[in-house]
Amino acid sequence: MTDFLLLAFVFLVAGVFSVPIATRLGLGSVLGYLIAGILISPVLALLQVDVLSIQHFAEFGVVMMLFLVGLELEPKLLWQMRARLLGLGGAQVIGSTLIVMLVAMMMGQPWTVSLAIGLVLSLSSTAIVLQTLNEKALMKSDGGQSSFSVLLFQDIAVIPMLALIPLLALPELVEVQHAVTAGHGAEEAGHGMTLSLVDGLNAWQTTLVTLAAVAVVIAAGSYLTRPLFRFIAGSQLRELFTATALLMVIGIALLMSLVGLSPALGTFLAGVVLANSEYRHELESDIDPFKGLLLGLFFMSVGAGVNFALLADNLVLIVALTVGLMTIKASVLYVLAMVFKLRGSDRWLFALGLAQAGEFGFVLLSFTVANAVIPAAIADQLLLVVALSMLLTPALFIFYDRVIAPRYIKAEGRAADTFEEENHIIIAGHGRVGGLIRRMLSAAGYTSTVIDFNSKRIDMMGRFGLKTYYGDATRPDLLHAAGVANAKLFIIAIDDREQITELTRYLIKTYPKLHVQARALDRDHVYDLWLAGCRDVVRETYDSTIRIGRSSFEALGIKTGHAHAMADAFDRMDRKALLEVASAYNPDIPLAENDAYINKVKEAMVLRQGELSQEMRAIREAD
Repeated sequence: MTDFLLLAFVFLVAGVFSVPIATRLGLGSVLGYLIAGILISPVLALLQVDVLSIQHFAEFGVVMMLFLVGLELEPKLLWQMRARLLGLGGAQVIGSTLIVMLVAMMMGQPWTVSLAIGLVLSLSSTAIVLQTLNEKALMKSDGGQSSFSVLLFQDIAVIPMLALIPLLALPELVEVQHAVTAGHGAEEAGHGMTLSLVDGLNAWQTTLVTLAAVAVVIAAGSYLTRPLFRFIAGSQLRELFTATALLMVIGIALLMSLVGLSPALGTFLAGVVLANSEYRHELESDIDPFKGLLLGLFFMSVGAGVNFALLADNLVLIVALTVGLMTIKASVLYVLAMVFKLRGSDRWLFALGLAQAGEFGFVLLSFTVANAVIPAAIADQLLLVVALSMLLTPALFIFYDRVIAPRYIKAEGRAADTFEEENHIIIAGHGRVGGLIRRMLSAAGYTSTVIDFNSKRIDMMGRFGLKTYYGDATRPDLLHAAGVANAKLFIIAIDDREQITELTRYLIKTYPKLHVQARALDRDHVYDLWLAGCRDVVRETYDSTIRIGRSSFEALGIKTGHAHAMADAFDRMDRKALLEVASAYNPDIPLAENDAYINKVKEAMVLRQGELSQEMRAIREAD
């Protein structure tokens, strides 16, 4: 118990101190975790800690991350990604594998070893890339979406790689391994056996079992999770809901492992199935802390796993191999970005972001050694190449942020556009909401300053003679340049929920005399914005829903004037109930545990619905 507590204390201290410092320096949390792992590696060596075992455990953070990514994707959206998923992903894996294989053969390795090396090094780091893209808000860009497509294909590609690699075994290594196994047979027997549902089955039987496992995941996600979570939610115990969420993720990962599939792929599929579930947000909030902790532990284990003695003995070779690998992969990715018409900085984001080897490389290299495919000495050097390339990846993202992206922004004339005038009205976002607001204000004779972060949309508006400024409306320096200090009205019409809330909070706190009008995505978002201090909140689908209800009344034979009056009555009562409930809302308390909030909602629904029913009945019966 003491050893476990000491080990946990060492990792937590390293992460707690290193990551905030790295983040403040602009290095990002991933590099902070990697540096923390390097710093504690001497301590772990002194304690004789098996870092590789910790790394295998922490890889479950990748599994959880892909589950959360799946929750954000609807099956329809995934189907729309099929061209990039198969085209970009398939071409990247095949192209990188063949070129790395050719280089390995030129260095004197047999073709079987070279092919295995190419397969291992063709994969990129899902953990580092997705974490960094999300931190830098680049996930929704063309480069971010293309990177996600490739990473998803790579996770799927691990499955056939595991089937192919044993066929590449070297006869001489097999003989050596058999001799070692025979000498330690009794010892190995005492270690137990690995559970599998496909051991001893032929190809078609394995395929049927695998398909059945995937079908179980889809069926359970579609039909069993809702009744299960509804039953658990009835207990009103947050920890039980969290335990159920973990049970589901771990159970799916276990099932996928038993049939020889990637646990990450299985949980991703489950996440996609649950993307439309009403429990999606609750699942995200429950799983996310575990995902973050395990990913941090994984990154630290990567840093701690660097074999500095071997690296010092082969420094020039290891560095050359690492730089060569990243150059090869970046070149392949850049060419593919051109073929698939990625433009500007997105092309470089795609090429540089995926240039490293991935965490699956650790697993596959161990697998190749165990199956007598790659000699242990070469595998040890390749492990260093994988770890070093992952260590260098955050530096590439920093290079992209500080060197490449600004150049393309300047080239497009988008470097925080110089505001030519100051208006009393500022609109953040020119999409389907902001564009209509601008047209209404313009028709009434009001001029406004419109800021948007989509260069293609800005170019299109320019062709219609509409001046729109390029920039991130959440940046205080850009808002200052836009004249927010002298503005009377600030309309927030951007799409991202968190950005809307944070921008609202900043504006109200910094400019108390400014009238802030915020777009709310749903009812709960209204409460978030209310707590942020905004008193002019508009739900984006609310008015259209009221109009549909009014039209429904008319379709049922109610007179037009009465239908309008009934819709107005509902609007008044709903707003009144909304204000009453807002006082009990607390985003820090899960809804299942917030009894005060639930009771307030029930009270408002019962009282206001009764009053509303009486008023509507009176309107219908009036002459």
